[in-house]
Amino acid sequence: MYSYTGAILRIDLTERKSWVTHVDESYLKTYVGGVALATRLLYETAKPGADPLGPENALCFAASAFGGTIVPVGTKHGVASKSPLTGFIGDSLASSYFSLALKRAGYDGIAITGQAQGLTYLFIDDDTVEFRDATHLRGLECFATEEAIRRELGDENVRVASIGPGGENRVRYACIGNDRGRQAGRTGNGATMGAKNLKAIALRGTHAIRVADLEGLKARSLPLIKAAQGAATEKYRILGTPSNVLVMNRIGVLPTRNFQQTTFEYAEEVSGEVMHQQFTQKAVGCSGCVIACEQIAAVHNGPYAGACVSVDYESLYALGPNLGISYFPAIIRLAELCDRNGLDTMSTGVSIGWAMEAYERGILNASECDGLDLHFGNHEAAVALVPKIARREGLGNLLAEGVKRASAQLGRGSDQFAMHIKGLEMPGYDPRSLKTFAMSLAVGTRGGCHNRSLAYEADVKGEVNRFTAEKGRGKIASEKEDLAAVYDDLVLCKFLRGCFKDFFAEASELYTLVTGIPMSPAELKQLGERTVNLKKAFNIREGWTRADDDLPYRLTHEPIPDGPAKGHYITPEELRLEIDDYYEARGWTANGLIPRQKLRELGMDDIAEDIGVDGPEA
Repeated sequence: MYSYTGAILRIDLTERKSWVTHVDESYLKTYVGGVALATRLLYETAKPGADPLGPENALCFAASAFGGTIVPVGTKHGVASKSPLTGFIGDSLASSYFSLALKRAGYDGIAITGQAQGLTYLFIDDDTVEFRDATHLRGLECFATEEAIRRELGDENVRVASIGPGGENRVRYACIGNDRGRQAGRTGNGATMGAKNLKAIALRGTHAIRVADLEGLKARSLPLIKAAQGAATEKYRILGTPSNVLVMNRIGVLPTRNFQQTTFEYAEEVSGEVMHQQFTQKAVGCSGCVIACEQIAAVHNGPYAGACVSVDYESLYALGPNLGISYFPAIIRLAELCDRNGLDTMSTGVSIGWAMEAYERGILNASECDGLDLHFGNHEAAVALVPKIARREGLGNLLAEGVKRASAQLGRGSDQFAMHIKGLEMPGYDPRSLKTFAMSLAVGTRGGCHNRSLAYEADVKGEVNRFTAEKGRGKIASEKEDLAAVYDDLVLCKFLRGCFKDFFAEASELYTLVTGIPMSPAELKQLGERTVNLKKAFNIREGWTRADDDLPYRLTHEPIPDGPAKGHYITPEELRLEIDDYYEARGWTANGLIPRQKLRELGMDDIAEDIGVDGPEA
């Protein structure tokens, strides 16, 4: 094989055993890598109905076909488990050298089950797997854990994926940290890892990665590298994703004060431009990246002097405007605390925003808030809350559950402003005036996620009237969702979208040049459809029903009160129309189930037998 090894490392933490299984080229062509391969391993390995925080859940990692080659921006890895936050598919992507080390160690993926008796870390050194005691690492933040393990192993080049206090304490939106600040975020894979008493995975690999046609790959990759350094990515190279703050504020979709408003009066003060001028220390790229969109921001004076971390748009929205915070050093400090403790910045920010609104409404009182003044804009209170969440102390214990569970526990009507979908907290775009995007959020397998669908492009770029809901949006959303899935399986950065002239033709050729496995544009396109159906099949197996495809109450009942989108919202009737249209475009039943024949057409016969249905009304 080229690029691939065909080897999947299996680990049982309960029994302290490891072994290798092998998959063939047909299997690898079907699932390729990244999200699809990690999800397929999860589907095969986790017991149906498993407790997400129990030993029968699986934690799966998958490398990419392009990792370690000259294909630009292709070295990420996929992670999947049954989400402790949503109870459905919990898939993540992380940018780091971990994927490269995984391939050089000789594996295309890792599937971990069981639960270690005590806190443990794994050291995978090519074909040797060691189960090492990690009790001395208990309570360490992610950055410190990486450093401690590298010192212990005497090798600064060992790649480490670890959890911080958030994962150890099973905060339901805990992340897995890699390479000091890279995260396998959202959905709580860090909590899955913590529930397995697995503090870290250390990887060292020495094998070379071969490609099928190096000269052909050079000829095809070099123009792509040049394009990735051109106009299509310029704003991300200069300002990073925080460049979107003023754009989203201008069109009235910037979530502010827990989605109560869609414009922030202090947007200029928390813009990418201000960050670049006053706080950006340097721009860095992922492994194999030529774009370098990541902006490392540092605070040099004031109460948060010394804070230094990567700040992207999503972190900035969630910890800034969403909390009514306009003091940029505080946003940097909040993002750093999340990364160090292994917490998802979006879920953390939305959870704190929910608490702030509950406090201002008188639903949470001062004693329930540990004496903190949780008015919007109080950055000192927000900074104090993040470690409490990671350690599950006081109010932090409630917020560690995520807003779906927290609002159910608190009651008092607080569910009406709990901003989540399927339990996953919302991303940084208010969809009440982005009606294609709104539907894609509702039907998304991951929950409140913008990254697994590119449907927002249709609204923001004017491909459709963003203020209306109508038939035809289902086809648009499904096609953009499929495209996003292909990027996630090849683990190509989505910022390359403007760098291809014909994505499916060029990407399928790259795949064949790397792996030697013939892949047509049509086959690559079908990969996206297969991936979406695979993740949906997992959700169905774990209890999904049509009622789960919904939006927060605020988005379907409260018109936008301010800005250029004032008065707009998506009615329940509009949402129902668009979801019906989406199911039809997908070839699913009226209740969103997948016909057996559809799954067979996509090459998933075993899954067709598990969850497929017969008849259009099923």
